[in-house]
Amino acid sequence: MDVWSSLMDGFATALTPMNFMYAVIGVILGTAVGVLPGLGPAMTVALLLPVTYALEPTSAFIMFAGIYYGGMYGGSTTSILLNTPGESSSVVTAIEGNKMAKAGRAAQALATAAIGSFVAGTIGTGLLAVCAPIVVKFAVSLGAPSYFAIMVLALLAVTAVLGSSRLRGFASLGLGLAIGLVGMDSVTGQRRLTFGQPLLADGLDIVVVAVAIFAVGEALWVAAHLRRTPMHAVPVGQPWMGMSDWKRSWKPWLRGTAFGFPFGALPAGGAEIPTFLSYVTEKRLSKHPEEFGKGAIEGVAGPEAANNAAAAGTLTPMLALGLPTNATAAVMLAAFTSYGIQPGPQLFTSQGPLVWALIASLFIGNFLLLIINLPLAPMWAKLLQLPARTCTRASCSSPRWAPTR
Repeated sequence: MDVWSSLMDGFATALTPMNFMYAVIGVILGTAVGVLPGLGPAMTVALLLPVTYALEPTSAFIMFAGIYYGGMYGGSTTSILLNTPGESSSVVTAIEGNKMAKAGRAAQALATAAIGSFVAGTIGTGLLAVCAPIVVKFAVSLGAPSYFAIMVLALLAVTAVLGSSRLRGFASLGLGLAIGLVGMDSVTGQRRLTFGQPLLADGLDIVVVAVAIFAVGEALWVAAHLRRTPMHAVPVGQPWMGMSDWKRSWKPWLRGTAFGFPFGALPAGGAEIPTFLSYVTEKRLSKHPEEFGKGAIEGVAGPEAANNAAAAGTLTPMLALGLPTNATAAVMLAAFTSYGIQPGPQLFTSQGPLVWALIASLFIGNFLLLIINLPLAPMWAKLLQLPARTCTRASCSSPRWAPTR
């Protein structure tokens, strides 16, 4: 049985009324939890795992797939509107997305994120179905020197190009490496930079660090400037993407997909490196480099595409090798094991109907995310017009609009 006939059988299974309902539930839950800073698809799948014990394995994994894709997209909403990434992979989106929102282009930023997620997720899922054996063989052939080269490339590219000052870039790199060293060494078991504190043995979670840098910084800036700057409403702007937005977005969508899927399929890859590399590439290739740092739509389209393509690529080693490359894949691997299913080279043979239904549900969930979130972009953008209250020691004054930078 070839790939396409197997995939058609998977669609037949995933589109049954009951399984389709679980896909819709998964997409809605994943998006809702993805917009909450600090929570993500891994936590959602882990929390819902006991609830799905009474379900058939196929239905359970179809819902998990919807949660996974929904959570990967949901993080972009708070990144754009509140400068607060819901996931570590959405950090890059906050750089340009929030600037677009402050300039009255929140709807365009959310729309290009939604469409880019759909394009990249669809292409990535197609590559997962067609090219999984090739990608897995390539990933297994890479050794420690290759991983080291990839990491050096990512660090140098981000440091040299991402910021306006290379000195500050290298200082940020040193700070990030110092934070990453905190915890217990996975090889030797020795504790590094824990200062005798047992709570630091597990290290510092990248999501906690990202939320602290962006969310706390944004909150402190607003608090410091609440009475010093004129209060006025943040403009929402037109609720659709113009022709120029489409022309500037479609190439970053494709390039972001090209970055995201291979890195997601590599063991120890993930979505953080390709999103940064996508941003750096778009900054280099853009015809409007002066807009970067001020709200360039390419800086949202490319990283969001890379983010969702990496989500599809992550499932390749998990299904074909039984090797999870991120927290969500690890939880899904535990779910497979709880049902007595062992992911690995024989999975496509022993559990073919379940695997192809899972892959088909990724296409379905990706399409559901588009039709659900794209019409909601103007509505999400109107959240920027919520009034803030300024308070004195005695009492709070009348509501005023939040300040903009």
